[in-house]
Amino acid sequence: MFKPLKQSLKSVLLAGLSGIIYYTPATAQQAPSKEADPALQIYRATATKVHDLSHTKLDVRFDYAKRYLFGKAWLTLKPHFYTTDSLTLDAKAMDIKQVAIVKGGKNVPLKFQYDSLQLHIALDKPYQKTESFVIYVDYVARPEEVKSQGSSAITDAKGLYFINPDSSVKNKPVQIWTQGETESSSAWFPTIDRTNQKTTEEISITVDKKYSTLSNGKLISQKNNADGTRTDYWKMDLPHSPYLFMMAVGDFAIIKDQWKGKEVNYYVEKAYAPYAKAIFGNTPEMMTFYSNLLGYDYPWVKYSQVVVRDYVSGAMENTTATIHGDFLQKTDRELLDNNNYNEAVVAHELFHHWFGDLVTAESWSNLTLNESFADYSEYLWIAYKYGKDAADDHAYKAMQSYEKSAEYSGDKDLVRFHYHDKEDMFDAISYQKGGRILHMLRNVVGDSAFFKSLNLYLKTNAFKSAEAHQLRLAFEEVSGQDLNWFFNQWYYGQGYPVLDIKSSYNATNKTVTVTVEQQQAGSKIFQLPVAIDIYAGGKKVRHNVTVYNKVSTFTLPSYIQPDLVNFDADKVLLAERHEHKDINQYIFQYAHAPNYLDRREAIQACLKEQSTNPNALKVVTAALKDKYYGLRGLTIQALKLIDPVVKEATFTALQEIAKKDENATVRAAALTALGSLKDPKLAPLFETAVKDRSYMASGAALESLNALNPEKAYSLAKQMEPESKGALNSAIAAVYAEKGNEGDLAFFEKTFNEATGQDKLEAGIQYLAILGIVDNTDQVLKGVDDIKTMALMFNNKMVNRYLVSMLQPIAKNKEEKAAIATPDKKAALLKQSDYLKKVANELNN
Repeated sequence: MFKPLKQSLKSVLLAGLSGIIYYTPATAQQAPSKEADPALQIYRATATKVHDLSHTKLDVRFDYAKRYLFGKAWLTLKPHFYTTDSLTLDAKAMDIKQVAIVKGGKNVPLKFQYDSLQLHIALDKPYQKTESFVIYVDYVARPEEVKSQGSSAITDAKGLYFINPDSSVKNKPVQIWTQGETESSSAWFPTIDRTNQKTTEEISITVDKKYSTLSNGKLISQKNNADGTRTDYWKMDLPHSPYLFMMAVGDFAIIKDQWKGKEVNYYVEKAYAPYAKAIFGNTPEMMTFYSNLLGYDYPWVKYSQVVVRDYVSGAMENTTATIHGDFLQKTDRELLDNNNYNEAVVAHELFHHWFGDLVTAESWSNLTLNESFADYSEYLWIAYKYGKDAADDHAYKAMQSYEKSAEYSGDKDLVRFHYHDKEDMFDAISYQKGGRILHMLRNVVGDSAFFKSLNLYLKTNAFKSAEAHQLRLAFEEVSGQDLNWFFNQWYYGQGYPVLDIKSSYNATNKTVTVTVEQQQAGSKIFQLPVAIDIYAGGKKVRHNVTVYNKVSTFTLPSYIQPDLVNFDADKVLLAERHEHKDINQYIFQYAHAPNYLDRREAIQACLKEQSTNPNALKVVTAALKDKYYGLRGLTIQALKLIDPVVKEATFTALQEIAKKDENATVRAAALTALGSLKDPKLAPLFETAVKDRSYMASGAALESLNALNPEKAYSLAKQMEPESKGALNSAIAAVYAEKGNEGDLAFFEKTFNEATGQDKLEAGIQYLAILGIVDNTDQVLKGVDDIKTMALMFNNKMVNRYLVSMLQPIAKNKEEKAAIATPDKKAALLKQSDYLKKVANELNN
């Protein structure tokens, strides 16, 4: 399951990553106590295995009008250990037509009881652990009647979804797809819906001939039926957990690829067929990379990826058949601004096919065994393909996301046996914090032992479920080290260290003293193996030390005064660091310390003194040419161009960057920075850059031009509108909003209607802004209704809160306009104001 920073709405709203909504609490909050939330008192044990589910056979067809699935299921089971004469299956909101046991090829009816969540079956006799039996269930799945709720990561739990089944929404495809995690597969077929069950699978899916299907395993056959339908038969010969079962039905373009003779296919909407290879084309290389890194080849028969509409999560690693939300569908122009975000998603879901699908967390308490590894796989792929700087940047932002989440909602253990709801496990702790913990573990044991340990863990637990202790045991067997301290500290504990770091030089003793004080709240003291690099006399000497105490002091040799003492030289600690360095040390650090975070820290320190320290300004100007685009962009965004000295030092370089930088987002940053000068001489540069193929750069140029020549910008916006997307859409919206023409409202409405996910929220905010300007009552009321519908879809208090903060001032503005308007306009404006207030009140409740 991918819970991406951009697409996870809750993460965006709380961490302020979208650039739209910022929420920073005054003080860190604690997680709810067991006393405050009785659900936290429950020990979340691994599900008891009464039966082992070994094979699942399904035959399904659909009623689009009713949103029903008509299914037949044959489940092969046996008692796990103890003799038993009864069976309980998970089956949510179903109409159970018949339950039978298959004897000699015939169905022998069984007595059963059904409570809308579970099917309790009386078997025909007691069965011992050596005896298998086959249960037959004839049922109707009714997903619209499922009562389960989702979470911030998985926003709905109906299990089975009919998208636009009556074709009522123009230009929206008709689709069916499933979402099994956490325990929603049992909303479309009866099963034992637990992660510690493993079953092989076969499924026959009957659909209209015009649709393609996708499921787990391999497509064995397709049979045309006399009624205009077709039955596709999919077979999965290797066992996997029920939550990883999937189906997708729709009018997809199927782009074929391969890896070592295995099918690798990409299912996209037909409009995106020309871009499928650009979106997914590195998948075979990823499969090779991960297979080699782990010493364990991709184990499954095929790998397909499908993009669907209205998906309830970011993406989902269904075995051999990953589902992605449609945010992943992008044109070649959009991908110019993507900065490998798509590939992080693709990598994340693929890596799950080892960590999550091959070896599965035996309980949601152990979700780290799935999601922390998938999160870390993003780092591994980006480092391999795009360099360590890009990977370190990705990791830094992930750590920020975790820290902000912990600040808002309190920190928790990585392995949690007490939680309010299993959905709560899908958070920045299981994902981003867990990924950073794996990075530290890699640093503790070394690369060779790290990947050898992963290989041993996979081989030992393949096609089984596991808990975090089994990961520890694999690392201990390979490394020969006792790692209880690491797992107790990071896996079975919470928090992170806050470090105050000071260094001083004793010229008499020729020693450097490094003092590290742990200042985090509470009594927990962290054990931190760490490298300290001392730069002196043109040489770097590394000292590997371990912080054990609240205050740890290290005395290290240095024959002359160091130029730099670089604590955590590998920049791997999950920690908040406060270092007491002067600006000269940071200036030296930028030029000599190699890591992304070394340079980032130095740039940020020098940016604070760019107007007052010539040497700091030299670092800033050098950073405009940093080898990593992210640091170039960071520097540009923080330039104080209002200062004549800074402007003179950077003005020419910014123009060159705006024209020629290889990264689109850096070009956009330069165009925005130059636009802040409102220099008429730059108008030709902006007019040229408006034609940039990057939507982000083009949009930045348009907004900068608009500040100089609104009429020209408006004219160019009209020309570009038909093919605009992304940041260019936002820029066009800004140009149109400034004019406030009712004739431009159609653009905002179209953009809003076509947007999905986080993009829809951003489009909705732009839509509201223009509605606040125009006076056409019908258009305003319709637009506000659209915004209300969106809010109901997101069902997120933070979204509602932000929308209310926009609706209320617009309503007040309409009232103020009404006070000075003619009588006929006054009535219309007051009607608008009243409706805006009404919707704001509804969203507030």
